Amino acid sequence: MTSALVWFRRDLRLSDNPALHHALAQGYKPVPVYIHDEQSAMPGAASAWWLHHSLAALQKDLQQVGSDLVILKGDSTASLLSIAKDTGARAVFWNRRYEPLAIAQDKQVKSVIHNSGLDTHSFSAALLREPWEFGKADDSPYRVFTPFWKALQKTGPPRLPLAAPEALPPLAKKVRATVTLEALQLLPAINWHSEFDTHWQPGEFAAWSKLHGFLNNGILDYSQDRDRPALQGTSRLSPHLHFGEITPAQIWHFAHAWAANDTTHGVIAAVEAFLRQIAWREFAHHLLFHFPRTADEPLDPRYSAFPWAIDYTAVLASWQKGETGIPIVDAGMRELWSTGWMHNRVRMICASLLTKNLLVPWQQGARWFRDTLVDADLANNSFGWQWTAGCGADAAPYFRIFNPVSQGERFDNDGSYVRRWVPELQHLPPKWIHKPWEAPENVLASAGVIPGKHYPTPVVDLQQSRKRALEAWDRVKHRRA
Repeated sequence: MTSALVWFRRDLRLSDNPALHHALAQGYKPVPVYIHDEQSAMPGAASAWWLHHSLAALQKDLQQVGSDLVILKGDSTASLLSIAKDTGARAVFWNRRYEPLAIAQDKQVKSVIHNSGLDTHSFSAALLREPWEFGKADDSPYRVFTPFWKALQKTGPPRLPLAAPEALPPLAKKVRATVTLEALQLLPAINWHSEFDTHWQPGEFAAWSKLHGFLNNGILDYSQDRDRPALQGTSRLSPHLHFGEITPAQIWHFAHAWAANDTTHGVIAAVEAFLRQIAWREFAHHLLFHFPRTADEPLDPRYSAFPWAIDYTAVLASWQKGETGIPIVDAGMRELWSTGWMHNRVRMICASLLTKNLLVPWQQGARWFRDTLVDADLANNSFGWQWTAGCGADAAPYFRIFNPVSQGERFDNDGSYVRRWVPELQHLPPKWIHKPWEAPENVLASAGVIPGKHYPTPVVDLQQSRKRALEAWDRVKHRRA
């Protein structure tokens, strides 16, 4: 049986894996391979931790069906040519990626591999629809989510997911350049990720367990609970989707099949609300594909002239460490550092404080999130930061500046979230926990809080900084877009 390489990248699963499926369907003996190419966009520290454990889970899954994962380190093109020579492979199969650097790399790899005499086959596997498959009536890309969502729904259900192979042929020949997973040195050098194991289990099996648990125990309350950070009100599937341990097509079809058992309005509405969030991920990839510069540049060119702060080193560090003196922001940043994840509502609040109250460029926040999030997806991350900063597609209006006090009082009304992550304030009454700087001295004393000693005073005046942000925007909003 002739061999073919199946190149795993952001698709660390056996089920619904078109590259693996079609290699088998065309009669090839698959050689599963992962290449750690440092010329590609390397994951941040938190994502690298996830990648290590996800690769370990994939390798175990492959071994259970009779195969194994070949792990290589080095240039992708050279590694593929080398392993093809070692194994006698005549083709390379892979699933597509959509980030600008990944697209450029895949085009280069495809050209060289094809010119070497190997067949190449790439497949859609990470999205419900390819970014180029539909656009507005004038064929231009969407910039607003609601029309995008309506158009996506009109395309009909996504492709049916593919079953995982029950068995794979063993690897007959040893690849000379193979390295161990540990040799990739993906685990962070400092032990800041020690709590990750208590919050996450990477891998395909864990992704499905999480989806089952969410549908059975959380989805009916999703619409009202997903904005409350103290609750387990969201699916927490984002890192599993980012690493391709589960696909949006699988989620889509499984959620609809689950809802078919109970067609009451509440169930249908809950599934609709959940899948709408999956579509936001699609929208982010649609935007990044059509506007690749938005990975680092604002979609709205007027923001290129925005008067960001010049010396922001100190406030950026306070924000990163969760020491801004703004409780819900500090809670979010500490949750991020401890778990590699942050509730989406709190992400927006933290991003708003950094970009609008502190006037720190959104790219600085995006870089920190990329390094500390286990679900650090370039498309979602760039879109989210530009949305909050007001310079992206479907962006929050420039005058929408999240007030962290009112946001905290609305979505963490009893202070449970803040108490968990900012224990210095755990004895403050709910009335003051989101604004301790306004609490009477006797209340602070009773709670054991001395401002500036036990907990920082705010790094910025919220009202004055809001006014400053609006004035800054006023200086650029009349520029030609």
